Amino acid sequence: MYRIAIFLLLLGIWIVFSGKFDAFHLFLGALSSLFITAISGSFYFSDRSKSFGARMGEIIRLPGYGLWLLWQIVLSNVHILKLALTPGDIKELDPTLVRIKPKLKTDFGRYMLANSITLTPGTITIEVGENEMLIHSISKHTADGVKDDSMEKKVAKVFEGGES
Repeated sequence: MYRIAIFLLLLGIWIVFSGKFDAFHLFLGALSSLFITAISGSFYFSDRSKSFGARMGEIIRLPGYGLWLLWQIVLSNVHILKLALTPGDIKELDPTLVRIKPKLKTDFGRYMLANSITLTPGTITIEVGENEMLIHSISKHTADGVKDDSMEKKVAKVFEGGES
């Protein structure tokens, strides 16, 4: 059943990015999605114990998380811009390493959290372990944002079906 979810996800992405809704382009999209699913379907979703409904739930919840993450990126960009445009000695600039212990149960959840942190300006995930992540933060504000577990809770809600 997971291959059907992969196919539908790829076809949806094709339709959104192509912007073409005629029969020819939809056929090409379906054919391409089917081909990619056939040759690389085993690469996706290493935990295949989830049901089709659970996977579709993840797909449905993902755009909301993407919009929330995009807003966090905008807010972080504003903070970094403020740091960059502050004249003289930047008192807020305080590079530090932060260790967090996420409660996420799956490797994919930890992967999404690490990538989300890295996508947010001012933070970079340096190391991801089984029970711990090491993150470089450019300021106290971004370090506090990393320590706040709101991003982890959002990731857990989308990919693990609930709060972590």
